[in-house]
Amino acid sequence: MPEVNHIKKMRNEKSLSINEISRRTGFSWETVKKYADEDHLPSENLSKKGGMMYTRENGGEIVSDWLLEITP
Repeated sequence: MPEVNHIKKMRNEKSLSINEISRRTGFSWETVKKYADEDHLPSENLSKKGGMMYTRENGGEIVSDWLLEITP
């Protein structure tokens, strides 16, 4: 996200061209164009975590039981 804001600032406040922003940031021309000229910011993709600890309601109890079994 900070990169998107930086690109927008260079485009809107400093009036730099897409090519100049691309050269300074190292991003492709297409990426700079997309971020500089669109009004909305890209949303962050939050992946759903899977596995035993996340699918069971009482997953923490299993770990506690394991720890109790191995401690003297």
